[in-house]
Amino acid sequence: MEREVNEIAVGLDIGTTKIVAMVGRYNEYGKMEVLGVGKSKSLGVHRGVVNNITQTIQSIQQAVHEAESASGMKINDVTVGIAGQHIRSLQHSDYITRPNADAVIDEDDIDKLCNQVHKLVMLPGEEILHVLPQEYKVDGQAEIKEPVGMYGGRLEANFHVVVGQVTSIRNIGRCVKSSGLELSEVTLEPLASANAVLSQEEKEAGVALIDIGGGTTDLAIFKDGIIRHTAVIPFGGNVITEDIKEGCSIIEKQAELLKIKFGSAWPGENKDNEIVSIPGLRGREPKEITLKNLSKIIHARVVEIIEQVFLEIKNYGHESPKKKLIAGIVLTGGGSQLKHLKQLVEYITGMDTRIGYPNEHLAGNSDSETTSPMYATAVGLVMDSLAHIKKQKKTIQKQVVTNTEVDQQGETYVDNLSNNEEENPRVDLKPRKNILEKWTEKFKEFLDNAE
Repeated sequence: MEREVNEIAVGLDIGTTKIVAMVGRYNEYGKMEVLGVGKSKSLGVHRGVVNNITQTIQSIQQAVHEAESASGMKINDVTVGIAGQHIRSLQHSDYITRPNADAVIDEDDIDKLCNQVHKLVMLPGEEILHVLPQEYKVDGQAEIKEPVGMYGGRLEANFHVVVGQVTSIRNIGRCVKSSGLELSEVTLEPLASANAVLSQEEKEAGVALIDIGGGTTDLAIFKDGIIRHTAVIPFGGNVITEDIKEGCSIIEKQAELLKIKFGSAWPGENKDNEIVSIPGLRGREPKEITLKNLSKIIHARVVEIIEQVFLEIKNYGHESPKKKLIAGIVLTGGGSQLKHLKQLVEYITGMDTRIGYPNEHLAGNSDSETTSPMYATAVGLVMDSLAHIKKQKKTIQKQVVTNTEVDQQGETYVDNLSNNEEENPRVDLKPRKNILEKWTEKFKEFLDNAE
């Protein structure tokens, strides 16, 4: 089935426990419709980083094949999320002095400033993924949200810079390309999850999004509608399963089931006489485990994860009045479904907490599976991809308008162009690309050359 330019987008969430391919489009009400979902067990990924290329390729192909069967579409290009313990972020300030202070500031000036940040010297093997402007200063006047259209000689900005390891990013790109897919965009997973589960009001008021995945826990903090802090903590639901496995001497499959069915983050909730019996391996005696002990094991590890995340929230400085997170904390990801986790997070942090379901932008008739917190990142990636396609479409329309105007200027203009190229520079009809698009293009070039 031939894909229309503007309609359909595909998000690929390469996680530690599962790989999800999701096909979606906007309906007539501007809500996102999920046309098909495919998921497979993720075998070659550890803590968000690919450690087995062949297995990851197989898992991607399986998920994509499932999504194709469910949606009846042929999937060609995907938007991929990037997370992993190698992601870090830093704050940076930079400025440019404009040659002509009497001309208004335009998009070119902002591009120039962002490109300057891209030239920052990183540690060996690291690359800048996102450069996110926080607020601007024009000639010393602070707290400017949008400087375009203002006069000024010195344009200054604070940036939130997200940095990742080059090799890890390239490995993900290699897996996608080897699966027979095109890489249309690369997005930071905490940003994608935030798009799916947070409302604009929450982002304005100040909110911390905690996405508890299998191998990593992602954090994104918003205030005044702008992303202020991101972090990836290298622990997730898998370490809890691992602890249950060790503590109760059972196999991983049983530990995972125990966690999902009977697990609780609050030991006080279980009575002492609640016991679950687990069949022994190969005719061995069954094991009896008290639910209180199970909760204690889970509780200890969950507290550790939450405290690490809370430390990051403190590093952002949420205690100062200007940086206060009024909307509190939103928990999402597969790990957020653990019983009594909301209460525990509120107890440790003293902040209002809710579980984030990705139904904020989904169509009302979406099935309950896709609105599960497990699919928050996938939904966010599809939304990012759709927004990207919409933007491209707008740019193409602008081009068409400009082309028509150029045509209507008559043949004299064309003659002038051919006679005197230098006096009349050709109208630049190329759409302006943002930083990430430029980076994705460079990245694609690199992959093509590597082959």
